[in-house]
Amino acid sequence: MHGYRGKALELLYRFNAYAGEHVIIELDSKRYEGIIMPRYESADDTHIVLKLKNGYNIGISIDRIKSIKSIEGKNQIKIAEVEREDRGLSKIAMISTGGTIASKIDYRTGGVRAMLTAKELYDAIPELGELADIYPEVLFSEYSENLTFRHWSMLAEKIYEKSKEGYKGIVVTHGTDTMHYTAAALSFAVSINKPIVLVGAQRSSDRPSSDAATNLIAATTFASKSDLNGVFVAMHDSISDDTIAIHLGTRVRKNHTSRRDAFKSIGIKPIAYVRNGEIIYNLRVETRREEYILPKFEDKVALLKYHPNMDARLIEYLSELGYKGLVLEGTGLGHVSKYLFNSIEDAIKKGMIICMTSQCIYGRVRMTVYETGRDLLRIGVLPLDDMLPEVALAKLSWALANKEDVKSVMLKNIAMEMSDRSLVD
Repeated sequence: MHGYRGKALELLYRFNAYAGEHVIIELDSKRYEGIIMPRYESADDTHIVLKLKNGYNIGISIDRIKSIKSIEGKNQIKIAEVEREDRGLSKIAMISTGGTIASKIDYRTGGVRAMLTAKELYDAIPELGELADIYPEVLFSEYSENLTFRHWSMLAEKIYEKSKEGYKGIVVTHGTDTMHYTAAALSFAVSINKPIVLVGAQRSSDRPSSDAATNLIAATTFASKSDLNGVFVAMHDSISDDTIAIHLGTRVRKNHTSRRDAFKSIGIKPIAYVRNGEIIYNLRVETRREEYILPKFEDKVALLKYHPNMDARLIEYLSELGYKGLVLEGTGLGHVSKYLFNSIEDAIKKGMIICMTSQCIYGRVRMTVYETGRDLLRIGVLPLDDMLPEVALAKLSWALANKEDVKSVMLKNIAMEMSDRSLVD
């Protein structure tokens, strides 16, 4: 019964309980109300997983359970199967790439490893079956730190392919560590008049307090109901489960290692929130563009964070390796040490395009204020306003692979990667 086996399955049979049922579980001194959740085929047979009202999943040892009672009058959730007839709901393509949202605990090592397929993920969150007809596909199963520019190209091509098959929207499950890089890359590589929503989880789906289900439900809600187009990221707005923020793919970054609300919009407010199944729009930005697919990315592009005593030979080495583009994450308004100037100038003369962003989370590069910035402009460094460094890396790689006039493309606002001052949060 949906992953339960052995002693746990016997207990469910004894109390005539099943996965997807709304129940009260009585213990010696406590009682819990919630929905019995499916488990994975490799899970142990000594626990029942219950989703509480607040969205948290808890594992309850079967040795402590005295009774399981169905709550009369409560809506029971039918566990949906992937292979089923089309029920007339919005069609959503769900592309799995791996990461924590598609991971579970390895009880042998105590670590987290990728093992969920998109089908298992769908089965584990039965509420999805009430929102849309989901059509899942595993593109690759990688932790996001292992993703390369080649993976970005593959994902862009798959999204464009799916966009021609009648889907209302595209949901991409992705590891959180580099999800903001991928969101930026897709914002330039593929343009369709449908929402593309990247979603991840800070905690794997079988851990207590997992945010996988709530994030994925919100992403599916936005993909199936929103009339906005573009690339978005759906993640918790706070540490509680009540609101999921929908961030623009070029204006978001991961700001915390482990909190559920790790992702924040930078320079603008989130585009929307999903709360209680409803979309609350914050910014009605126009994201409709001409549809295209330009999925190539130039490999020889780098991002360097300036630091005191930085060795100029780092830049020289990249130039010797034939790198075509470099994004500098400079200080303040867009500065680096004068001791790097000669190496920067030589690299530019050899054809490398060097762009300047800022290490500061908020604000804009302004290289005309101080002498350092003016000298860098004279050398030929391109200032990228308030473009996030991670976005600049993706855009520069994409522009070098697909455009002839790269400098003008980098200074052009294509997907709101440079925020409108009137929309600044």
